[in-house]
Amino acid sequence: MNNVTKRLVHRNVSRTGVLALSAFLSLPGLSLAAGAASEKSAPTNVKVDLSEWKVQLSAAAIPAGPVQFVVHNAGTIPHAFEVEGSGIEKETAQIQPGGEAKLTLSLRSGRYEAYCPVGKDSHKMLGMLSHLTVGNVKPAAAAAQKPKKDEKDEKYENYEKSEKNKTSASEESEASMDHEMVMSPASSEKDEYDAGAKIMTVTGGGPVVQILPGPFPFADSASAVIKNRPPDQQADLTHKAQMGPYSNNVASISGDFSLVAIDRGATGDSVSGVAQFTAQDGARWKVVLDRVQTKDIPFNPRFGGVIMGLFYHGASGVHTPLVPTIQSSLALWAFAHLYKNDQLVTDNAMVHVMLLSRTRRTSDWALDCWDCSNRPVEELQLQVTPAANTPAFDSPGGFLFVNWEKSSGQRRAAY
Repeated sequence: MNNVTKRLVHRNVSRTGVLALSAFLSLPGLSLAAGAASEKSAPTNVKVDLSEWKVQLSAAAIPAGPVQFVVHNAGTIPHAFEVEGSGIEKETAQIQPGGEAKLTLSLRSGRYEAYCPVGKDSHKMLGMLSHLTVGNVKPAAAAAQKPKKDEKDEKYENYEKSEKNKTSASEESEASMDHEMVMSPASSEKDEYDAGAKIMTVTGGGPVVQILPGPFPFADSASAVIKNRPPDQQADLTHKAQMGPYSNNVASISGDFSLVAIDRGATGDSVSGVAQFTAQDGARWKVVLDRVQTKDIPFNPRFGGVIMGLFYHGASGVHTPLVPTIQSSLALWAFAHLYKNDQLVTDNAMVHVMLLSRTRRTSDWALDCWDCSNRPVEELQLQVTPAANTPAFDSPGGFLFVNWEKSSGQRRAAY
């Protein structure tokens, strides 16, 4: 009898305990807490779109904890995605156009950079940079951690915005473009740059070399890139590889070159300079730069104006593969007045200037490195080509390509 009683009591207690526990867990506050704990364990999803030249996040602020970035390459060239901050620096593999990748991280409170690391951060410098706030970051702390505005991010972000509000380049008058790019008021410069606009004075020095048409010396290295380009680009690049301006067919000549370039951010860049040289055939050329240009460059994304400090060409993956990987402290695109033997050839020559890593050896001025990015920045390169739908120049290959091999640039703030 006693045993039976004990078993009944035990069963009653057990049932009572279960009922009490169920009632306890069903209390509203505890139910919400359990649900919140479950939600915290699930990662926050952030969608990322990569394109030329921006990184778009579906959320600019998220809670601390696990997060999964779903990254889509909406651009036309390969990109990747990297998150950096608070001791974390993780990236995806390179993503082909139209492709997707996922990056899962556990992030603590703080501010993070989200960017494309392709090309030794050249894509980042071209504007592919965004910021992510994680957790409860106090305003003061956020302000203290906030990096200075990235000039290239602002530059290309605003270029793209402005392009949406403009007519096509063929319909846009050069006069109005010149007014926008050169004559725009400087009142917003300090807003764009904490230190104001930047000025660089460049002087060409050392031996002067004219690069003449000829075969590209690193054809094997370039072929892998060329074959992945669209058919029309392949044809153009193949021709340039066989008889183009990136060759070891060089001649020592004489001449001088000096310029002043101003980088004001998204608008208002300007350039003023003169190059004079006597070519291999004895012709005297003079190039007067007085206007920046933003017109499309064939087979390349839109670039224009003045850019200071940029990994470029082979590293970026977006330029012609017929150029070694270099680092430039100055790159600019301009229109120029071109004279031959004191006679005006055109007022609309297209000019590209770079102060870049040395690419040629000093013994015979041949290209001798495929990755030249670690070399001294001392080669001043001048490329002059005719505008679209205009005659080729009366020079070998129809273009002018001249290097000053021991050059220098002096940077200073505009204010």
